[in-house]
Amino acid sequence: MRDYCGIFGVYLNKGKIGHIIKKGLFHLQHRGQESAGIVTSDGKTFYKVKNFGFVARALPDNEVNSLKGNVGIGHTRYSTAGDKDSFSNIQPICFFAYNKNIALSHNGNLTNAAYLKERLVNEGSVFHSTSDSEVILHLYVRNLNLPLAERLREIEKKVQGAFSILILEDEMLIAYRDKHGTRPLLMGKKEEDVAFASEEGALRVNGFTEIRELLPGEAVVVKNGEVLSLQIANAKRKNQCVFELIYFARPDGHIFGKAVYKFRKESGRLLARKEDQEIDIVVPVPDSGVMAALGYSEESGIPLEFGFIRNHYVGRSFISPYNREEKVRMKLIPVRSVVEGKRIALIDDSIVRGTTSAKIIQLLRENGAKEVHMRVASPPVRYPCYFGIDIPTKRELIANNKDIEEIKKEIGADSLIYLSLNDLYNLTDPSRNDFCYACFRGDHIYTPSAGK
Repeated sequence: MRDYCGIFGVYLNKGKIGHIIKKGLFHLQHRGQESAGIVTSDGKTFYKVKNFGFVARALPDNEVNSLKGNVGIGHTRYSTAGDKDSFSNIQPICFFAYNKNIALSHNGNLTNAAYLKERLVNEGSVFHSTSDSEVILHLYVRNLNLPLAERLREIEKKVQGAFSILILEDEMLIAYRDKHGTRPLLMGKKEEDVAFASEEGALRVNGFTEIRELLPGEAVVVKNGEVLSLQIANAKRKNQCVFELIYFARPDGHIFGKAVYKFRKESGRLLARKEDQEIDIVVPVPDSGVMAALGYSEESGIPLEFGFIRNHYVGRSFISPYNREEKVRMKLIPVRSVVEGKRIALIDDSIVRGTTSAKIIQLLRENGAKEVHMRVASPPVRYPCYFGIDIPTKRELIANNKDIEEIKKEIGADSLIYLSLNDLYNLTDPSRNDFCYACFRGDHIYTPSAGK
């Protein structure tokens, strides 16, 4: 399971625009590792650098330092829609239309993109990429004759799905979060400078400390140093992605008003209260299970031990030719002296296909673990996601076609406990109106459709 794009934009009074955006994208690298790009503007001309790969490779310092202007946007991408090997899909996507330079960075996924694209093509639009993000840009450009608020309302009327976007129009920077607020988008201020990012860490690393989250349906416009907030659309309920808290977001930040670190630690505490086995040590799956394992250990009084050392020097391009078992063995090194002869509570944030969990449990057994009890800090993932998270099809999801006992046998655990949905509600949203739980419940507000 992977998450799908980080966006960063900034309006500067002074400073090196490219350096600041690149630094922000470094702190969003976990949200996408296929490509990265930056577009800046001096009000007359766009300056660009983009390429495949991690931020450090895609955005070399010599090119980034040559970027001009005082306003710009950046993007780091993992593709949930569109060809990942096409250079034209690397964002920000740029247009020149009606004597204006326009660029867009998008985090999310559109469920009716195919229908909208077909309609736009029939009406004369020419697409240069296969990304669903370009649909949003075409809808924006086609309404340039309207006031800004109306342009965004036209997008909101036509588009289904999730979108947090940054738009650069000449020297004007626009940040917009869709009316359901599925994907995060935050604003930071520092004296006269303003920045936007998918996560808090990308703002703080650049010195932005006055931080708030954009409201669902809110647009913030920055032009000539002036900041204007517009409420574009409203929905009866929010649809904030709960997996941002469970897995995707960095643990050092706040998402949807929640401290990520505390949320994950508390989920581990709730797991510990369900424990019905004799456990010697608590072992997290690096790095996804660490905070939950810490909470489990503190609640239960059972010592936390690092039974695996993660090999941080194995890059995705190096391991890509190998199968899943080989990848696990290359990335996770068991510490035999820690796990041998122990009854282990193995903590992870989620189980998706189950194949990786099975390989990790196998590694523990090969290194002498006496028992392995799998503990999962989220409910069973039973349904795919259509809003920008690459959860596989129903057929691939182990919890969609197997019960708890069958999953336990499939992954080779001695026992298996998940966090319950009620526990998750109590942690996030007792009213059950603010978050999307569709990957657990199947109640998507939008599904892939032919139209709207």
